Amino acid sequence: MSAGNHLRPLCGYRVLDMTRVLAGPYATMLLGDMGADVIKVEKPGCGDDTRSWGPPFVKSESCYFMAVNRNKRSIAVDIKQPKGKDIIREIAKKSDVLIENFVPGGLDKLQLGYEDLRKIAPSLIYCSITGYGSDGPLAKRAGYDVVAAAMGGLLNITGHEVHFNNIV
Repeated sequence: MSAGNHLRPLCGYRVLDMTRVLAGPYATMLLGDMGADVIKVEKPGCGDDTRSWGPPFVKSESCYFMAVNRNKRSIAVDIKQPKGKDIIREIAKKSDVLIENFVPGGLDKLQLGYEDLRKIAPSLIYCSITGYGSDGPLAKRAGYDVVAAAMGGLLNITGHEVHFNNIV
């Protein structure tokens, strides 16, 4: 370990980042900040959805995207195609950690779920981030921070009540 890496304890570890929006990209950003080699997988043509979220933008790049995707390398892979699946499998074999935040079962349908990848990469640490857990009545729903805040009642205490019956 070089002198500058003593504060980067994850140098030498590779993370396969199959996340988008906030929770997953933030988690993998922290791993990158600590020195991990993070490879972010994005959709061909448009990339991560958050590349277009804004304003603000720096040139044509979303500040939001840049904020949670620093210290990463990025590749565009169509994971629905056989060649794309093969690319993910090869990277998984060379990775220490995979982090994904698909709706539960999403990667299983593509033969890229935990049970599939552990056969070819048994030492791979597979982390799945979900909004509502992997089973239960809400498991198949996407989890976004504002939805969680609303469901938990937090949005009920922000601002003041508005009455629209007097508006013409």
